[in-house]
Parts: sequence; structure tokens; C-alpha cells
Amino acid sequence: MARTDSALPSPSRRAFLRGRARAETPLRPPWALAEGDFTNMCTACHACLSACPEKVLVRGSGGYPVFDPGRGECTFCGACEAACEPRALQRDAGQAPWTLVAHASGACLPLQGVVCRSCRDACGEDAIAFAPGALQAPAIDTDRCTGCGACVGTCPASAISLQARPRAEAA
Repeated sequence: MARTDSALPSPSRRAFLRGRARAETPLRPPWALAEGDFTNMCTACHACLSACPEKVLVRGSGGYPVFDPGRGECTFCGACEAACEPRALQRDAGQAPWTLVAHASGACLPLQGVVCRSCRDACGEDAIAFAPGALQAPAIDTDRCTGCGACVGTCPASAISLQARPRAEAA
């Protein structure tokens, strides 16, 4: 049954009231439908939260589930999608779970002259590399990055975030 609760404020209205011009798109669980379709289909039953063995899905704004990479890595096991009776999460054969990739900000410790490789060490896909001997931000191979979030929670400077893959790459 689709959610029809119009009493919830829209994400763009919430952003305006918080002083942001545009709402940030929440990090939805893997295989989530497009945002508008997701919020229409999701009943906020939280079955996906209970099913997640990694406990990286949490209750977000409006009661809808969000992925919190600060809690750990998504293993893309599919338990959340299987538990979603309203079908707000739908895995299609060959479809990537989402279009997220890691991004390093200017707060990255090597940019501050501190040796750190925690994001690289946490990445099971070997998508993060540092030039030998150089103190610079990590190079992130967006072709290898799955957006699992393993690197996010391990960063001591909170310099790693997940962002939507640039449009040219998302196709």
C-alpha cells in the first residue's frame, strides 16, 4: 500500500526552513526507486531496517529509511530489498544498487600534512589509492567504487562522503 500521508512536510520545504536553498537527497537503501517514487511507495514500516544484518539502515527524516555509512559498510546482501513488501526497493538483474561513489573533501588529513590511509585500508574494492610518498588527497577510482561506505566511518577527519556519481558516469 502506497503512503498517502500529505501531512509530512516536503523535503524541499524542510530545506528552506533550515536555511538551505535545496534539499539534500537522502542516501536511500540499495535498490531504492527514484526519490519521488520511493516516498510514494514506502510505508515507513522499517522492515528493511530490521532485515539489515549490518545495521547501516536507520530511520531518517519523515520516518523513511536512509543509509548511514558512518555506521559501517553496506554489503549489498539484498536483505533490505527482500523485506520490502511495498516494493519501494526493487532489484533488477544487472542493476547497480545505487549510483553513489566516495568523495574526499579538503578536510582530508594528508592535505593537512598528516599521514593517513584509513580510507584506502578499509576499501575492499581497492578503489582508493595514494601516490607513493606524497601527502595528497586520495585518488578514487569511480569505476571500482561501489559506494558501500566502508571508507566513510573509518575516516578520522570525516573527510569522506558518498555522493551521486556524476551523470556522465551514471549511465
